[in-house]
Amino acid sequence: MSDLLAPRFGANIDPTLPDLDAPFARAAIAERAGLNLVAVQDHPYNRRMLETWTLLSMLAARTERVHLVTNVANIPLRPPAMLAKQAATLDLLSSGRVELGIGAGAYWQGITAYGVPHRAPGEAYAAFNDALTIIRGMLDHNSGSFSYEGEFYRVEGARPGPGPAHRIPIWAGAVSPRMLRLAGRQADGVLISNSYIPQSQLAAIHRSIDEGAAQAGRSPSEIRRGYNLMGAIVSESSGITLDRGLIGPVERWIEAILKLYREDRMDTFVFWPVAGDEQAQIEIFAREVVPAVRAALSGEQ
Repeated sequence: MSDLLAPRFGANIDPTLPDLDAPFARAAIAERAGLNLVAVQDHPYNRRMLETWTLLSMLAARTERVHLVTNVANIPLRPPAMLAKQAATLDLLSSGRVELGIGAGAYWQGITAYGVPHRAPGEAYAAFNDALTIIRGMLDHNSGSFSYEGEFYRVEGARPGPGPAHRIPIWAGAVSPRMLRLAGRQADGVLISNSYIPQSQLAAIHRSIDEGAAQAGRSPSEIRRGYNLMGAIVSESSGITLDRGLIGPVERWIEAILKLYREDRMDTFVFWPVAGDEQAQIEIFAREVVPAVRAALSGEQ
């Protein structure tokens, strides 16, 4: 287990209305139970979802320890230089608790409705490469100016600052081999979801990440592997069924996460409840599943 990073656990917080108190109650559970992360998806074109950065800022103000991550920020709708500024500012205000997940965009009907031209896959890749370079450059340059001329994004003599409280990790939401190789070269972690990438496909995901790391002269062990675990923690007799994701009692979740860590190289697990009482689900994950997994893995790192 020495080549695996220490496991981390988080809860995804749904920003969908109508309950404005729910995100704060769920973040409080994560904070009290000692989870590492709270995450919020970024779909600003969804008329029922709160704006992600504003919500994360409010969550930061009401927590003290848990880290906050975009799961993942929609790059076509968020210019990378400004996104870096937002992340650095919130990191300062939260005493170094921001982690930045970014994605190239997927639901183009919603994205183009907000005034952004549609990007073909090759264009989305090039824009994402530009964004990664600019965000990392803006976050890491704490003095002087920063310039970059990309195919889709450019900065010319930008003066970054104030700098973040810590080196903000950048997570890439990526699934294609080319995007995964790019993440392996430049990102700090990769975030994927079990509803799109089942356990049987994880080996292929890792191969692409590792290839990118090798191209950049990086050790594959430097790159975190995050898994959004969509599903429900319920008894076998609950009657809840899902087309995709993980469903079952606490014991099944513990067994599944242990296998994902020990055998499938995943090291960060973000619970994303999709059925039942979501707040109660997060409570069970934080109070029953995570402590059992941590206990089983203690001494193995």
